This record gives sequence, structure tokens and C-alpha cells, in this order.
Amino acid sequence: MSEIVNTQEVAKRDAVLVAVIRDGQESRKTDEFLDELEFLAETADYTTVRRFTQRLPQPSSRIYVGPGKLEEIAQWCRDNEVDTVIFDDELSPSQTRNIEKEMPCRVLDRTRLILDIFLSRAQTAYAKTQVQLAHYEYMLPRLAGMWTHLERQRGGTGTRGGAGEREIETDRRIVRNRIAKLKEDLRKIDRQMAVQRSNRGQLVRVSLVGYTNVGKSTLMNLISKSEVFAENKLFATLDTTVRKVVFDNLPFLLSDTVGFIRKLPTELIESFKSTLDEVREADLLVHVVDISHPGFEEQIDVVKQTLRDIGAADKPVFLVFNKIDAYTYIKKEEDDLTPATRENMSLDDLKKSWIAKANTPCIFISAAERTNIEKLRSDLYGMVREIHAGRYPFNNFLY
Repeated sequence: MSEIVNTQEVAKRDAVLVAVIRDGQESRKTDEFLDELEFLAETADYTTVRRFTQRLPQPSSRIYVGPGKLEEIAQWCRDNEVDTVIFDDELSPSQTRNIEKEMPCRVLDRTRLILDIFLSRAQTAYAKTQVQLAHYEYMLPRLAGMWTHLERQRGGTGTRGGAGEREIETDRRIVRNRIAKLKEDLRKIDRQMAVQRSNRGQLVRVSLVGYTNVGKSTLMNLISKSEVFAENKLFATLDTTVRKVVFDNLPFLLSDTVGFIRKLPTELIESFKSTLDEVREADLLVHVVDISHPGFEEQIDVVKQTLRDIGAADKPVFLVFNKIDAYTYIKKEEDDLTPATRENMSLDDLKKSWIAKANTPCIFISAAERTNIEKLRSDLYGMVREIHAGRYPFNNFLY
């Protein structure tokens, strides 16, 4: 079977981004989505040189955008010798094939881009197995468009279907066998990890969750005083990290897991469900939010939906609004009578909005500047102590 091309094995290349603006969607929101796609592309070592958008009720089921827009994109790529076109949605196998017929360069969708990033960042055998499984499950229905040799007939003896079996049939069988093998490998590792978790006793478990690149790993380092890898890139952390933390003689377990993201590929959610057992089995979720991000409220919704998807929506939550040092707003002129928007709200105004009315404990911090960290530790200690007291009522005299 031909070798799968990994975008991370090549030098930094130019890319064009393409998105559809759906009916009722503001152009500003599309810009936010494309900013995130550009950040993903940058994480995968692409340099974005142009963005194309088109307003449609729904993406075309045949070529995603309209025929005229597709030709415009293709011509621009020819004229500027662009390497790759990246679409901000998952393309169906037929969409991919139709688009590739028109494009003079490589075509990627959002899902494939995220999978490539995960492939490059997986460090442990467990993470690598999970990502490979997701990659092959994504690849299986798209084999016909990923090799140029697949329509050649395979002759001679020794093939399962005899002379004339097409290579694509052999490739599909190989991929299915690999998927089965990877699933079995994951089951074995899952059993080992379940034993490890059971050996931790009945310590209170706290899990950091949140959108990718909101500062979870930095916060993990501050709370646990450990050195967990953290950088300003998407999906810096793929493997679950668990540390034992002790506050005033009160021990608990703190875990940091992979960040969530809008349109997270279904294959990845399925593959990483076992990794997210730390989240499902947690006693308390610390939901970290990047309040400086213009779409932080939507990111909160994405995290909540992902928690529902993995069966962890019923956990107690402590909202931690991070990056207050980077929060900015546009102050309205005194004679401006138009209704205030999110962009016009100061941090104090924001604190008095729905955040104050929500029945969820919260705190505003800056992990980078160490702002309000002691208050965070104090609040977290109180919550852990309350959970511990409920579990061990006769040990309360220790605290």
C-alpha cells in the first residue's frame, strides 16, 4: 500500500483558507473561525497567504463552494504557486474528489489538518495508537482519492481475489486490519490504565478541561509545581498528565487532558474517549477559559457539548477565566447611543453580566502574570476539602 503523506514531514508551505458563510452568520464570526483555522495551519507549519469566503445557505454538496468561486480559487493558486488549499469543514469523499479535479495543488479539510497535527504531536505509545486509529478511520472511505495508482488492476497469483483484483480493495483490507489491530491495542492499554486508576485509592480527583490553548498546562504547572509541557500552540498537550497535589495536608489528584476545539473530528472524540476517562471519573472539573478571546462564550459552549458527548456533563464545575492581562475592549463614546456589545464591555462590566448570574463558582486570573493565583488555590482547596469531607466525614478533624 502506498505510504500516507504526513504534512508535518515537509518544510513550511503556503496555504489558502476557504470557508462558507452560512445564512444568518455574521462576517465577524467567520473571521474568528478563519483565525482559528489559520492558527491550526500555523501549528501544522503552513503560512496562510490568502482567505476566500462565499456566502451560501449551505456548503455545496458537490464542491463545497459555488463553481465560479472554485475556479477563482484554483486560478489564484495557479498564478501564485500555492501548495495547499484548506477548507474549514470536513469534506465528504465525493467533495474531495470533485475539488481535487479542479485544484492545481493539494486539498485538505479541517479534519485532516487536525489529524495531521495530532500525528505530529503524539509522544507516548498510547497517544500514537489513538491518533493512528482516528487517522485510519478517517482515511478508509477516502482511499480512492488518496492514491493515484488505485485504479490499476492487480494481476498475477497470490491475491485474495485472484487476477484482476484492484489495488484499492487490497488497500481497504489492509486499513481495516490495521484498524482492528489498533482497537485491540487500545483495549489492552485501557485495561492497564484502569488498573492504575484503581490503585490510586479514593483521593479526590480534579481535572482541568477547556478549549485548546487557554492555558491549562500553564495552570497545571502553577498548581502542582510541576513541569508540564506548555506552549502557545494548539494541542500542545495530547497525553493526560496526572499529578498528586497537597494543599495544607489535604492531598488530591490533578489531571490535565487534551484541549477541545470547535468541529473536533468525530474520529478523535471516539479514539480519545478512553484518555478522557480522567475527566469522566473526576470529582470536580476546573473549566479554564481564555477570557481575552473574542469568542470565549462560544468556546465555553463547545467544551460543554464535548463534556456531554463523553458523558461528563453532570460534574461540579469551577470556572477559571484566564488571561485577564490580555483582555481588551473598545470604550464607547459618551454620545454613542447604540446598544453596547461584547466588544464594548470592560472586564468589570463583563463580571457583572451573565457570569455573575450563573450558578457556577468562578474566578478571574492570569496564569502568565501569576495574578490571583493564591485566591485560586484557596478556592480550590475549599472545594476539594468539601468533597473530601463528604467522602470521609470522620477525618474532618485533620483540616
